[in-house]
Amino acid sequence: MKSFLGVCAIAAILAAVPAAAEHHEADNTGKNMRDRDDKTLSPMDQGESAADRELTATIRKAIVGDDSLSTNAHNVKIVTVDGVVTLRGPVKTAAEKATVASKAQAAKGVKRVDDQLEIETN
Repeated sequence: MKSFLGVCAIAAILAAVPAAAEHHEADNTGKNMRDRDDKTLSPMDQGESAADRELTATIRKAIVGDDSLSTNAHNVKIVTVDGVVTLRGPVKTAAEKATVASKAQAAKGVKRVDDQLEIETN
């Protein structure tokens, strides 16, 4: 009887997977193509100066240290070049977007924050 119930449970889970996959687009080719142009900064563009690396690390610590932020917010891209900080990636809400940007702006030595964060749409 237990194995029959286990098989039924697995079948129910597998039946639900395709339905869940329909709601979330797994193909992000469009975003990948957008990010290939030379105008979009990526982590590979991170400034090599000690000051830029330190700014990025300071901002990352401030963001990750805030338990009220989502996992996505904790994982935003932070690229610092000559004191200019670029933030990229998805966040859950407008409030998260503002919080992440303000944490970046508050770091000592930041000249400007280029907020390219995107609010997730579900």
